Amino acid sequence: MEKITYSFPATKKIDRFAHVGVVGSGDLEVIMRPSSHSQTDITVRTGVSGYKNTWEAVIHRFFTMHDIAATVKINDFGATPGVVKLRLEQALEVSCHDENNKS
Repeated sequence: MEKITYSFPATKKIDRFAHVGVVGSGDLEVIMRPSSHSQTDITVRTGVSGYKNTWEAVIHRFFTMHDIAATVKINDFGATPGVVKLRLEQALEVSCHDENNKS
């Protein structure tokens, strides 16, 4: 199991906890929690070694586009970069969704 960590400066708060995806054959889960700090801390745990550069590219691209203060845990079981991006977008949508505005 490889563990990779990242931190990015952040200014925007998210509203709530989000948990999307499952750790299973070729997939991953993303757990996103609001943070009171002015940064995002990301921990990736993956069973697939040797993809640190790919992870860095995907994570850097996403969190430079989305300036959120959060603690993010990603548990991976061989997901493709496209699935990683999709799950991060889903978690962001859940954590920023206003329950009072159900349109």
